[in-house]
Amino acid sequence: MKKILSFLFVFVFIGIVFGQEYHRDLGEENWQFRKSGDTKWLKATVPGTVHTDLANNKIIENPFFGTNEKQLQWIENEAWEYETNFTISPEDLKQEFIELQFDGLDTYAEVFLNGKSILKANNMFRIWKIEVKKLLKKGENNLKVVFEPAVKKGKEEAKKLPYTLPGDEKIFTRKAQYQYGWDWGPRFVTAGIWKKVQLRFYNSATIETVKFEQKSLTDLKAELIFHVTVNCQKSGNYSIQLNEKSENFNLKKGRQQLKVLYEIQKPQRWWSNGLGEAHLYPVQIFLSRNMQTLTEKELNIGLRTIELVQEKDAKGKSFYFKLNGVPVFMKGANVIPPDSFLPRVKDSVYQKMVKDAVDANMNMLRIWGGGVYGDEAFYNECDKNGILVWQDFMFACAMYPGDEAFFQNVKQEVIDNVNRLQNHPSLTLWCGNNENDEGWHNWGWQKQYKYSAQDSTKIWNDYKKLFHEVIPQTLDSILPKEKNVYWPSSPSIGWGRKESLLQGDSHYWGVWWGMEPFEVYEKKVGRFMSEYGFQGMPNLETFKNFANENDLHLNSEAIKNHQKHPTGYQTIQTYMERDYKIPEKFEDYLYVSQLLQAEGMKTAIEAHRRAKPYCMGSLYWQFNDCWPVTSWSSVDYFGNWKAFHYQTKRSFDEVLVSVAEEENQCKVYVVTDDLTEKSARLNLQLLSFNGDVLWQNTIPVTVEANSSKVYFTVDKKDFGNFNPKQSVLSVQLLFSDYVEKLAMHYFAKPKEMQFQQPKIVVSQLDDNTIEVTTDVLSKNVFINAEGVKFEDNYFDLLPGETKEIRFEGTIKTVSVKSLNQL
Repeated sequence: MKKILSFLFVFVFIGIVFGQEYHRDLGEENWQFRKSGDTKWLKATVPGTVHTDLANNKIIENPFFGTNEKQLQWIENEAWEYETNFTISPEDLKQEFIELQFDGLDTYAEVFLNGKSILKANNMFRIWKIEVKKLLKKGENNLKVVFEPAVKKGKEEAKKLPYTLPGDEKIFTRKAQYQYGWDWGPRFVTAGIWKKVQLRFYNSATIETVKFEQKSLTDLKAELIFHVTVNCQKSGNYSIQLNEKSENFNLKKGRQQLKVLYEIQKPQRWWSNGLGEAHLYPVQIFLSRNMQTLTEKELNIGLRTIELVQEKDAKGKSFYFKLNGVPVFMKGANVIPPDSFLPRVKDSVYQKMVKDAVDANMNMLRIWGGGVYGDEAFYNECDKNGILVWQDFMFACAMYPGDEAFFQNVKQEVIDNVNRLQNHPSLTLWCGNNENDEGWHNWGWQKQYKYSAQDSTKIWNDYKKLFHEVIPQTLDSILPKEKNVYWPSSPSIGWGRKESLLQGDSHYWGVWWGMEPFEVYEKKVGRFMSEYGFQGMPNLETFKNFANENDLHLNSEAIKNHQKHPTGYQTIQTYMERDYKIPEKFEDYLYVSQLLQAEGMKTAIEAHRRAKPYCMGSLYWQFNDCWPVTSWSSVDYFGNWKAFHYQTKRSFDEVLVSVAEEENQCKVYVVTDDLTEKSARLNLQLLSFNGDVLWQNTIPVTVEANSSKVYFTVDKKDFGNFNPKQSVLSVQLLFSDYVEKLAMHYFAKPKEMQFQQPKIVVSQLDDNTIEVTTDVLSKNVFINAEGVKFEDNYFDLLPGETKEIRFEGTIKTVSVKSLNQL
């Protein structure tokens, strides 16, 4: 043990003496907090939030339980103080430069070091750096952060304008907008040191940023330029080593950008999920002086080309992405922050989110503009797994101030986050905002807020200045051309206008908000569907996490509080009455609500994919939750897959067989993202629910690469006399390598189907596999075992069919239900 300690001491000593940069995580110190004006200090966690610190100290109850949210609104109106003491050694003070860095302060924070004010922060999304060597002393030092209530700050700013901007006080605060409440999330306007805080010790010079430019990419060679920004405090000769290559530079005092040319022979390209390997190249960059390393940076880069293609055609204008020259249909969802209190989210949560996307055959996720710029762990996982990222800037569903101070604050926010994220190969598109343009043109704000013509002109001009000048011009200044793909607002045109389906990206909310039937999805198909959705309730176990047993019914206040859409449960009920029999038991109601959501989204996704290449993207709302709630998500707060996510996995499969019923004909589509042509056989059977074959046909087909095409059409009259309430069309696509794809098409709504009571048998074959069989058609078979995740669920099973399903976890007891039994 003594030898180990001696080695560690020598290592640290050498680093200090010879000037290698080192960092100290101040989150590891003993932090305390209090409400301003109180005398008692309480233990705090950094990074953290005031809400979680209050809960950890038993001052408040679990914010997510029952109706506790309503009793905790006082927190947002208070000022909060955080404080710690830390020790600085004589060796620390020998370093020439010592910088205090906050990666995130939420939001209005004044920082004091040894009693002196050194920073006034006003943006949750920015990185704050302060040179502090002159203020530090040998021995104990005091660091204090005072947070003013963002709600009050926002209201003070709002009073300065002669008109009211849509979005209330939140739009004046550069803070996660969802904290103020949304139609899927609670109102917890929190505060705190929400990201890492550290001291950086360095000598002579340090690397501030590294970015690379892809000058050319061919099968033979990749030519790259690495731009290394160095902050030099001592002029002289330095060297940059980039992997095996080293170059010398004579640096002057100050900040300067160095260029290092780098080549990779026979490069492997980075591909999205489903198209190939997401190959990454590790890059290490060292800054040295006098043969001694001063600092280093590491990154993983992917070599690829990405283009947003918008070309006029006979119907309007295309909107699709080309990856490495290949048109790619984007399959994915919109992501919101995974918690109301983000500092407690572990890397494993982001890893699971991306794995859930990969397992559901997705290749794109959109980071929605009302939350936060994602954690590094999220983008790292996307890089590794070939998930492309549509990145919104943090503006949503509102209009924003137009003063110069606000613009400059946003500009630095853009610089900080783009510099942090731009090297990720997953980063595909930068989008100015979510629905601000649509809101201004389609939501009646001018009438609602009684704007004069002068007010309207000023507000719209401020919008254009921010999203058509400040942000894109800032991107132009820091991004190489091949990474600079910018889209001002999503959607480009509101869903009530015909043009929204002819060009740009589209948010279609005629279903849900407009109460239109699911069948409308088959007609309302745009060029790139970046939002659409329907709510589904989570499973019973999730409800039990926030409600007592006697509150498990739709009229309880706890259940109502965990539905944030004003007519959410009523809307679910209305749609359910259209298609399903309404269950009496609460648990069965949850199950059917998930089937309703899954079936509606199946209709939308498959309509989008069938319309390829007219439509080249389908990103549903929404992937995840920030707390346990009834929402549009396909994966609930605890990571449980709803029926919708299982259906997503099927509907986003690389090869999709989809049956569309049009004018008394059944058209069998095969949609494929595979880049190679393949031979296959289509087997079609019309079956009764008890397994009788009423009609059948088999044809050979050649499935064209990267396409959508009708391969078989049959008139319903050719089926002869059959009962549509007791029949299913089974379509099997069998490839020569025995890969099978299956689709089942029904001729009646579930509430009209004449089911038979099934005998479903579940047998465990080994530690990770079960087998499921049924004697009659069983619709939406749901297998449930506590703590177990099945690779498939809520599936339809044909009479006599045997289905093997892999699972994770240990099965103690298993239950099974189907729609037949309700």
